Amino acid sequence: MASAPAQQPTLTVEQTRVVLSEVIQAFSVPDNAARMEEARESSCNDMGKMLQLVLPVSTQIQQEVIKAYGFNNEGEGVLKFARLVKMYETQDPEIAAMSVKLKSLLLPPLSTPPIGGAIPTS
Repeated sequence: MASAPAQQPTLTVEQTRVVLSEVIQAFSVPDNAARMEEARESSCNDMGKMLQLVLPVSTQIQQEVIKAYGFNNEGEGVLKFARLVKMYETQDPEIAAMSVKLKSLLLPPLSTPPIGGAIPTS
């Protein structure tokens, strides 16, 4: 007998705040922080390597938290949760702030070229 496709979890704004807070806290757990640091160091700030090394680790960390709230334990669950957060960002400043914090944990700081004199002229 084939099973029906899983329903996408529906979370309220308040529940989304709680889950997002737990996801952010999960990155502070010593084992997870060490895994993220190792992946970042191995990627050498190369965006291609970041996608290969950091993204899978960050996805696993998020999955461990969100699966308790009905999201599937695959990458698709993280994407669905991200869409839910994005939807609530415009409605709730706390969720918007936590989303920025989560993104800062996942993405490397962007380096910008120095202003003035960066491009030699001939």
